[in-house]
Amino acid sequence: MIRIGRRQFTAGLGSSLLAAPLLRFLSGEAQAATPVAKRLIVFFTPNGTVHRHWRPSGTETAFSFPAGSMLESLNRHSSKLLVCEGIDFAEVDNHEAGMANMLTGGGSAQSASGGLSVDQYIASKVGQSSRFKSLEFGVQTSLWGAARSTRMSYSAPGVFVSPEDNPRNAFQRLFGALGGDTTTADKQLRRRKSMLDLVRGEMNDLSQRVGAEEKRKLEQHLEALRQTEKGLTEPVALPGCPSATAPIAMDAMANANFPAVGRAQMDLLVSALTCGMTRVASLQWSHTVAPQVFTWTGVNEAHHELSHKDDSNTYGLGEFIKCERWFAEQFSYLLDALAARPDLEGSGTMLDSTLVLWAKELGDSRLHTCRSVPFVLAGGSSSYLRFGRYLRFNGVPHQKLLTSVCHAMGVNISTFGDATKASGPLTELV
Repeated sequence: MIRIGRRQFTAGLGSSLLAAPLLRFLSGEAQAATPVAKRLIVFFTPNGTVHRHWRPSGTETAFSFPAGSMLESLNRHSSKLLVCEGIDFAEVDNHEAGMANMLTGGGSAQSASGGLSVDQYIASKVGQSSRFKSLEFGVQTSLWGAARSTRMSYSAPGVFVSPEDNPRNAFQRLFGALGGDTTTADKQLRRRKSMLDLVRGEMNDLSQRVGAEEKRKLEQHLEALRQTEKGLTEPVALPGCPSATAPIAMDAMANANFPAVGRAQMDLLVSALTCGMTRVASLQWSHTVAPQVFTWTGVNEAHHELSHKDDSNTYGLGEFIKCERWFAEQFSYLLDALAARPDLEGSGTMLDSTLVLWAKELGDSRLHTCRSVPFVLAGGSSSYLRFGRYLRFNGVPHQKLLTSVCHAMGVNISTFGDATKASGPLTELV
């Protein structure tokens, strides 16, 4: 078990969380609990936006995405969306800082959220009984290695949670041997357990000989090992879980395979959630300063370069819009896949009981600014958020949005991230 001081434990858990069940009981609310989402998906695409080609037209409750705009493919999902404009990363700008703050809210070890990213914080509260506390799927996120510019999830301040970029590896972790070779699978399982035992022994020994800060990081890695071991030994899936097909072998880092890798990862993500393997998952498309060239859309310049084309460069801007329309189509595919799967743990579809957060690390990409960063949330009747709306804010700190995401998952926290920037949730979402 990770050892933490009483003060840190109390700050991380939050006195309001400790008191909430008793307060609900005393006020007679226990029989009428607020609906919350069962599952969380974080969907990331890089390099900001150009707002006038992104924003919908219309009013809060009667909006649509114009023909040719970036989000046009989401029109059929409009009743399931919360489109948010005007949310700022307070006192943060540029690619790397935006990436590091996007899901952490700039939190530190002393924050109520402990410096974790919102996906990992929620997973620590709702994912303990799952086979995997969380699952991270990536699409070419590690071409440049692991750094603040390429990672969005944090299990502790400065401790990355790296996505799996290879769908074949992700399939093996979730479903076992490729091609049904159970003998090979058993051998791999024993080998992995043996390696985990060896690494755990070495890390336990090392933790006795390092300082407090290094020991804290080692404890985080030991917790990750425990979660990995749990994933190797617990039952694979819920009864009724649909069978999954192993992804085809391909070079997961080849530019041309970007779409195929992403599609395979989305299918695996939806299968893992449907089968009850986890309650929290993320899909990270590339990273900030993304170098991919969207040749499959007829584009011949890298996404990052296109993201900085100004309004006078109508051709370059048009090429960037093509790329962003393609990303929106992938988000729409994910929502379609969730809507097509029944919730094996309840009624309705997977989309009805899942909160999906589409996040970016920049606002207007041409300005390298983290002002008016676009967010799109999606979900259904099982969340307490009110969907089917377009909300325009005026510089509200994104810590409020992250707090609201926690509340939508039934995780009570007063402020997520840097409490000096904001307090409380984004009440307009409810």
